[in-house]
Amino acid sequence: MEENYHPRTVEEVFRDFKGRRNAFIKALTTDVEEFYQLCDPEKENLCLYGFPNEQWEVNLPAEEVPPELPEPILGINFARDGMQEKEWLSLVAASSDSWLLSIAFYFGARFHFDQVERKRLFNMINDLPTVFELVTGAPKKQSRDRSSVSNHSSVTSNAKPKVNKYRKAGSKKVDEEIDEEDDDEHSDTLCGACAENYASDEFWICCDICETWFHGKCVKITPAKAEHIKKYKCPSCTNKRARN
Repeated sequence: MEENYHPRTVEEVFRDFKGRRNAFIKALTTDVEEFYQLCDPEKENLCLYGFPNEQWEVNLPAEEVPPELPEPILGINFARDGMQEKEWLSLVAASSDSWLLSIAFYFGARFHFDQVERKRLFNMINDLPTVFELVTGAPKKQSRDRSSVSNHSSVTSNAKPKVNKYRKAGSKKVDEEIDEEDDDEHSDTLCGACAENYASDEFWICCDICETWFHGKCVKITPAKAEHIKKYKCPSCTNKRARN
């Protein structure tokens, strides 16, 4: 069933991922009538396979244990007549997305991708809409609206700060080392003054009123000065209060 080859670089694994993904999309959209007929509940446990050449196949699982590659979800045919067709296709699509990721990171593990390579592979994959999104028509969710980030960060005062060494004004110093994953999580946050992205090596401070984050240099607040501020109000909030 599976072509006997193994992608060894991030680019090769990504091409493999896209080929299999396109196969699933064809099976669940343009070829859906044929796919539906092949998933006969009277047959044994069947799987939907997607191949790098963008071809798909409904077949029994591999006989060898363990199989050479991770196996897709088993028995998709049994639920066909027990669910509404749309819901059943959505379930198969979600399972296909899961299998695609398992295959991609199986290759990554087998050929010793390091942290940077794994992250790059995931980012390439994550830029594409999922099979589930394409089959169901569900829009890809955005983590937050760009236009609102610069004015009102969704991060609350209890969340881990977007600073390298300091928490929000008035709080204690945190550990020198901040988890790299946390930096990545907040990398799309913009300064409320200059609208530039967050950088982990810069001092940031959050307004206690509007919860917007700022470069310390943009609002003329240094780390030393921040230590003595119990409640920080950004220039905009200060001006609003003065007008009121």
